[in-house]
Amino acid sequence: MSTTTTTTALTAETAEAAATATTYWTRADSPLGPLLLTAAPTGELTSLSVPGQRGGRTVRDDWRRDPGPFRAAEQQLAAYFAGELQEFNLAVRTAGTPFRERVWAALDDVPYGATVSYGEIAARIGAPRAAVRAVGGAIGANPLLIVRPCHRVIGADGSLTGYAGGLERKVRLLTHEGVLRP
Repeated sequence: MSTTTTTTALTAETAEAAATATTYWTRADSPLGPLLLTAAPTGELTSLSVPGQRGGRTVRDDWRRDPGPFRAAEQQLAAYFAGELQEFNLAVRTAGTPFRERVWAALDDVPYGATVSYGEIAARIGAPRAAVRAVGGAIGANPLLIVRPCHRVIGADGSLTGYAGGLERKVRLLTHEGVLRP
């Protein structure tokens, strides 16, 4: 398993409470550019975005900047980019439909240095072949870039398709993990 996360899926009741709770945020430097990290008041990582990310988060006025909840994430990201860490072990909280949560959980099982196709992810969650586009949509909505390794999903023909953070970053991550040659 490539990523160990403790995921707290939100019910309608907890999602409403989370919507009114304080969101904490910080920025962390990386070889991909500055990363924007957000966390719930309980400290679980709720998102990791890169500049220009399709569907990425941007800092809001009612968020609270506080690096405290992000120490473990920053340490693990630094170790990952230094080539010293292959599996993240972070508490995360995501809010998605049950289908998206299944897709995101399947991403957690894609090991470092490996790739899978969208069809393979669909098969892993028991979705029909016709659900490949929906799987792609769920992967594109992944709020935890890098930590939840959506960059490891490629086209059935081996092509590097889609990545909310941009294909250049996907290439850099796959090169870093040894999937692609520099």
